[in-house]
Amino acid sequence: MNLTPLERLNARILIVDDQAANVSLLETMLQEVGYTQVSSTTDPRTVCAMHRKAPFDLILLDLQMPGMDGFQVMEGLKASTAEDDYLPVLVITAQPGHKLRALQAGAKDFVSKPFDLVEVKARIHNLIEVRLLHKQLSRHNQRLEQLVLERTAELRESEARYRALTELATDWYWEQDSEGRFTKVSGPVLEMLGLQVDTLNGDGDQGSPTSDGWNEAERQTLQARITARAPFLDMVLSRALPNGTTRQYRVSGTPMFNASCTLVGYRGFGVEIVGSKN
Repeated sequence: MNLTPLERLNARILIVDDQAANVSLLETMLQEVGYTQVSSTTDPRTVCAMHRKAPFDLILLDLQMPGMDGFQVMEGLKASTAEDDYLPVLVITAQPGHKLRALQAGAKDFVSKPFDLVEVKARIHNLIEVRLLHKQLSRHNQRLEQLVLERTAELRESEARYRALTELATDWYWEQDSEGRFTKVSGPVLEMLGLQVDTLNGDGDQGSPTSDGWNEAERQTLQARITARAPFLDMVLSRALPNGTTRQYRVSGTPMFNASCTLVGYRGFGVEIVGSKN
């Protein structure tokens, strides 16, 4: 992320000082540098309302003012600023003992009176750059968050369509949770796997094989892949029926992940591909 000179010079700056001469000096300096949006006030009681109405990128704040000092102004800004927790304040003080207190109160930097204009220009330049980059980063993060939300919604819609189409286009369909319990079964999946399950929640015996004509070697390979949560495509499973007919099925399986790439389960589907007479 980079700032252009125009972005920097278009930063919104507010000068707060009860001394009109100080205000005039700072305004002249900022205008000579090229800053185009400089405001000022000699009444510290108006600062919070001005900042709420149109937030400033930098506030040059005198600490010693009658009626309301700079520390009170900063407390008001922190209480009324809803945009973020950044306090864009550069304090101006003639009291060395106030510097640490101002930084602890949330000010980002300070300059001493009487002014060293070269130092003031450098500190203003640096603080504005930090503030604008901070805002730029915040906007970038918001765009990323919105993109993630949109992408997640698209994935959920795609997942729902995939499930619906898969169930319609296949003879068998099943889903399991992360613990291997069956949560959804369409067609004779459990018979195919050689399991006897009383409920989809996993109560009962899920490991008792049945001898009903299925090719046990193929079945054991299939069970091993499912147990390992391994993806596989178009595995052939055969079954010999009592009437001499052999049926073959093409079975596929894949793990399921959520938007955070965490494994949440497993699913599979199968279709009959051959029916022949021995």
